[in-house]
Amino acid sequence: GPVFGNIILADEINRATPRTQAALLECMEERQVTVDNRTYALSAPFIVLATQNPVETAGTYRLPEAQLDRFMLKLSMGYPDNEEEIQIVSRFLKDSPLAGIEAVCTGEDILAMCAEAKEVYVHKSIMDYAVRIVQETRSHAGVAIGVSPRGTLTMVNAARAYAYIHGRSFVTPEDIQTLAVPVFAHRLVLQQGMTREDNRPQIISQILRETAVPTEDWKI
Repeated sequence: GPVFGNIILADEINRATPRTQAALLECMEERQVTVDNRTYALSAPFIVLATQNPVETAGTYRLPEAQLDRFMLKLSMGYPDNEEEIQIVSRFLKDSPLAGIEAVCTGEDILAMCAEAKEVYVHKSIMDYAVRIVQETRSHAGVAIGVSPRGTLTMVNAARAYAYIHGRSFVTPEDIQTLAVPVFAHRLVLQQGMTREDNRPQIISQILRETAVPTEDWKI
């Protein structure tokens, strides 16, 4: 089916039925599809992108926590500013830019960059910093279920990729801080009574303020 591709876009994923969402779990984690006791491997690279309408609720289904945990990042697009919106209107005045889309890299290019990103150095103190943030989410008064070990590993990998695209061969505490909300916030399950107001980003920001940042040991 359509999941056998390199880059899969699930547009408004919360409109997919729970059965469809459950079927994505194996694809996103094991990179394979099992049908009638037969397993089919998915081609690398395999990337799942999804959009979600934050306003409409009619005809939508809540994404299960296990599925949210498999997404590396959750980003809010927001509205374009004045100049950006003028550019959007100008681009669509006569033609559709979508009709002229061309490839900018190959799958092999992406795999090569992934391999290079894995060579980015992560000091033990940076790992400890990420773990301490995660542990704080598990003991926070407003959180029923904190970030899982999968989330911790995802943070380290995301930080390595972030450092790589910024031309560095090492991860800094600032990388962890920059990525904390996009990587961790959507993984939190709030206590009952706190779900009406989505304050997950605020909880992560609070934990960041209260967690000691590792510094270089100048005595060495």
